[in-house]
Amino acid sequence: MTLRIFDTTTRSLRDFVPVREGHASVYLCGATPQSQPHIGHVRSGVAFDILRRWLLAKGLDVAFVRNVTDIDDKILTRAAEHGRPWWEWVSTHERAFTWAYDQLGVLPPSVEPRATGHVTQMVTYMQRLMDRGFAYEVDGSVYFDVAAWVATEGSDYGSLSGNRVEEMEQGENDNRGKRSPQDFALWKAAKPGEPSWPTPWGEGRPGWHLECSAMATWYLGETFDIHGGGLDLQFPHHENEIAQAHAAGDGFANYWMHNHWVTMAGEKMSKSLGNVLSVPHILGLVRPVELRYYLGSAHYRSVLEYSESALQEAATGYRRIEDFLHRVGPVEIGTWTEAFAEAMDDDISVPRALAEIHNAVRAGNTALAEGSLADAAALASRIRAMTAVLGVDPQDEQWAEGASTSDDAMAALDVLVDAELERRTTARAQKDWATADAVRDRLVAAGIDVTDTSDGPQWSLKNS
Repeated sequence: MTLRIFDTTTRSLRDFVPVREGHASVYLCGATPQSQPHIGHVRSGVAFDILRRWLLAKGLDVAFVRNVTDIDDKILTRAAEHGRPWWEWVSTHERAFTWAYDQLGVLPPSVEPRATGHVTQMVTYMQRLMDRGFAYEVDGSVYFDVAAWVATEGSDYGSLSGNRVEEMEQGENDNRGKRSPQDFALWKAAKPGEPSWPTPWGEGRPGWHLECSAMATWYLGETFDIHGGGLDLQFPHHENEIAQAHAAGDGFANYWMHNHWVTMAGEKMSKSLGNVLSVPHILGLVRPVELRYYLGSAHYRSVLEYSESALQEAATGYRRIEDFLHRVGPVEIGTWTEAFAEAMDDDISVPRALAEIHNAVRAGNTALAEGSLADAAALASRIRAMTAVLGVDPQDEQWAEGASTSDDAMAALDVLVDAELERRTTARAQKDWATADAVRDRLVAAGIDVTDTSDGPQWSLKNS
């Protein structure tokens, strides 16, 4: 089976053919640590972690680069508002992002470059653009010349976002010295009180877009496989990255992938809307693995509309998987099903993959009810393989250590609850409704949910 990826540039599904056979190179736009991470931020981390895990599962050697934008206008503004040095402010919140990624089981990147550590590469990149006639300097600032690039035969400016050049607004506050409002800053001349670094054109600091073109090609080569990020980065950030790279003569990314937003009441989660939900706050409602399951459960290109009820529903769904594996006991990781692989190869279709996992859980519960322990164990082994790809294997060391109930305790509880359910089933067969209801009420009072299904009664812990 061949992995097919929805490429934002072509707006179509394309077979994934890596630049180097047996290898995959991925660049993900990471954090701009100006504040505490919210679940909208870390959804991107989870989505591309699942992509990475599937590439690894398919036997590819994956180079995964996730950058940190550790200098920009927002960081300087926020630090000044709180009377803190910019470097302390950004370091504090960078640690918060790392903590959030770790809590959710996001694999560490192969390298996590910071913008301020790659000024040398940026200077080289700017010089290349100047030499080719696509950048110019004004009073220590360096700008990309959009008109000069658009006029060339090889220009594809606007192809990613679908925007018309004449309608593009770069969103930059300082337009002094630009030849055109469509031009964008590669390098910003130093201002009093701001941090700066030396270049041939004077002291200053990086423009937002330049850093990623410079770092991506430095670590992954002039042409690499996948560039990812949030949907809101298509323009101006990613559009301008492409312009810089192609104008400099680099092939850059062969595939562009964008995850959609987390919204509340239909609005994108952001600081300005005041509807931010921090990761620590949400982890007071559910366990880290349950939050990961929730954030990864929708297709990465779909809007994820947040509500606490949806979060709790996802957590309950995860617990069904967890409870089944607890009942079976420890098993080795096996192989996923063909249907699971087909779902993952179809643009990382996690909803379909989860449906296959839950089908296996239902079959496993039926096998347990019928006393087919070998069949249940075989299904549990497959379930472990599939949930491991999604990063939510309940028997993985990270999640098992945080489980609220031990395997031994779950096994003992299973015996007791099954005995109660057998008594209830017998009472119902004898139309002794009072006894049947009393059994159910005792279980509910003990924190155990009972669901009557075509395969018989199934139980789960309400808050496990």
